[in-house]
Amino acid sequence: MGPQQKELLSFPPPPSGTVFVSDRVSFRTEGTQRVISVHGVVFAHYDVRDRAAEAYAMITLSESGYATQTQIAQSFGYAARSLRRYQERFETGGVGALVRGPGRPSGSRSGREKERGGDQTILHLKAKGSSNRAIAGRLGLSEKAIRKRLRRLGWQPSSESDDPCLPFQQEASGDAPHAADTENSIDAINTIAPPDTAQRQPRSNEDSQIELPTASRDPDPLNRSMDRLLAAMGLLEDAVPLFVHADSLARAGVLLAIPSLVSSAVLSIARKIYGTIGPAFYGLRTTLVACILLALLRIPRPETLKEYAPGNLGRIIGLDRVPEVKTLRRKLARLASRKASQQLGRELARHRIAERGRVFGFLYLDGHVRAYHGKHNIAKAYLTRARLAVPATTDYWVNDRKGEPLFVVTAEANAQMTHMLIPILEQARRLLGPPRRITIVFDRGGWSPKLFEKLLAMGFDILTYRKGRVRRVAEKRFFLRKTKFDGRPVKYLLHDQPVRFLKGKLRLRQVTRLTDGGHQTPVLTSRWDLRDIGVAYRMFERWRQENFFKYMRQEFLIDALTDYQVEPDDPERSVPNPARKAVDKELRKARSHLNKIKQTYGAAFLDYFDGRTPTTRAFTAAEKKIHLEIQEATDRLTKLVARQKSLPARVPLAEARPGQDLVKLSTERKHLTNVLKLVAYQIESDLVNLIRPHYARTEDEGRTLIQAALQSTAALEPTKDELRVTLSPLSSPHRSQAVAALCETLNKTETRFPGTDLRMRFALGVK
Repeated sequence: MGPQQKELLSFPPPPSGTVFVSDRVSFRTEGTQRVISVHGVVFAHYDVRDRAAEAYAMITLSESGYATQTQIAQSFGYAARSLRRYQERFETGGVGALVRGPGRPSGSRSGREKERGGDQTILHLKAKGSSNRAIAGRLGLSEKAIRKRLRRLGWQPSSESDDPCLPFQQEASGDAPHAADTENSIDAINTIAPPDTAQRQPRSNEDSQIELPTASRDPDPLNRSMDRLLAAMGLLEDAVPLFVHADSLARAGVLLAIPSLVSSAVLSIARKIYGTIGPAFYGLRTTLVACILLALLRIPRPETLKEYAPGNLGRIIGLDRVPEVKTLRRKLARLASRKASQQLGRELARHRIAERGRVFGFLYLDGHVRAYHGKHNIAKAYLTRARLAVPATTDYWVNDRKGEPLFVVTAEANAQMTHMLIPILEQARRLLGPPRRITIVFDRGGWSPKLFEKLLAMGFDILTYRKGRVRRVAEKRFFLRKTKFDGRPVKYLLHDQPVRFLKGKLRLRQVTRLTDGGHQTPVLTSRWDLRDIGVAYRMFERWRQENFFKYMRQEFLIDALTDYQVEPDDPERSVPNPARKAVDKELRKARSHLNKIKQTYGAAFLDYFDGRTPTTRAFTAAEKKIHLEIQEATDRLTKLVARQKSLPARVPLAEARPGQDLVKLSTERKHLTNVLKLVAYQIESDLVNLIRPHYARTEDEGRTLIQAALQSTAALEPTKDELRVTLSPLSSPHRSQAVAALCETLNKTETRFPGTDLRMRFALGVK
């Protein structure tokens, strides 16, 4: 082993009490004095009791890039969140904002608003031509911090700020305008507005294209104060989306839904029906796009917006902030006041049928009960999940054979399916056209042979479960059937036979399935042309609709209460007689009591017969007493039956609830939100179908993958004619490959973001 080289220079060990923040930054504390060094040069010197000085030193180290926020916060004994809070205060009010006054801090604006205020100041100074160094000196920041902030805001030099037509433009001196100047500026606004803006009328129903709003007058996409002023003056009916560069914008992956949203025609159809919702910064187009994208982001209620930063969500749709809770509620209420949600749903269904009518040979119809827990006394419905009749409203959904929703109808006063089938199918016939013969699949709630005759006369075939007692089929008469449907192997033990109802006038086909446990499920249909296994498969696929309801409850909150409004109920509406209901309850108790007495008599007789009763006299006395009780119970039962027959089964609502407010829940706004969530679900389904050729586990994990892609972070890069969206890679390579293929497919659609002429381009970033 050779001799070791001697150490050329000796470095003394660091003094005691030295803390290394990073490989460039360290500090040493002696008593109450602290010295911070950067590369061995004194960077700051302060008293540790001076919290403002310490906060300023940490902010400067972070902004200069000498150490990360986490390194600085941990070394100085703070949380990274506290350091960010100090930075927000400093950006808003300078060093003075770091000094905490005596007592409890008073209420202030949110951190996001403060940060936006600092951003606006930087952009305003930059637009005037100030250098980065001059801005840094004025705000007490480093030049590097200003450069990073401008890059994050996507600022680019342009001549737009020098446009002499811009109202409220100030000279470089920065002096505030006088009152006369303000009036002149307002006159300038009226001058620069397009000549037809102030007198713009709602577009005619024949025009299916969405009119592009006028160009924005705001030079800063993150400060839309001028457009808000124009809207307040009645000169703007919808803000133009302005996008800003972003390296990493949370949840921007939801922009993948824009091509499907545009192809659904919801915007053009809504424009035909509603026209406009009046002068507004958040107009009709913005409101609909925001509601659908928020539903896809699993923010299905306006109240949930409280948990998200409005600025970040706003940048996704090209605005400085997304409409907040009260604003979105107000917009939905204004749309609901038009009473046009039913028409909107029908037109959307007609458009979808025109695009993919081949999948509507089978229609699945079922009711969904939405429980109500408020203070109003409304009609009740049977909630299967709770196995209880509760105050509720009932919506009837119509889905195609793949389980995709087509349209939804809200039942009046929880009408039963037997009462709703005909009006729903009349609406379906208008949408599908007269030549087609459609098979309607429903559960036992629609069982009625008389109703079946009417449905067959309307040109519909039926497929449902048989209700009531059915004679069992001998197991030896069942045959094993095997085939493949939708690429999946299917096998059933089936028995096929004709059956008759209504004294032989109605002839149907019964296909019975035998399970491994011996249970028999009879299915009735009017389709004689289908194989027995095809009948069984289509009937049991009804569970796709049940899974759809479960998914919509959990992911889109279709059971949530959208408003607290009520409307008058029909006083002549027929309801069950409450007086007869009370008699029925007493009658059940009386019959139960009589059965118990008879059981007691039988037990006494058995005791006497088996010799457990000591004497005949004892049995005779007991028998006489029991016989008397039976006679009294029978007399009471006879009176209750007579009283029951004297009462009508149903009475008008006003007679059933005298002196009470006859109200029902307002359904218009709820139906409107249901339609928008239906569109969101259809968009999600379209994206799942697009990745099906590229993802082997689409059937099991397709929606989970699409949810992850929509929730993912993305970079935005707006150009003159394109909006480039670069998504962050997903958790695994094969999932990322599927999303990359989805991006390529969406790029072929040449979709433009609604309200702009920007063609959308999607890509997947690299790690």
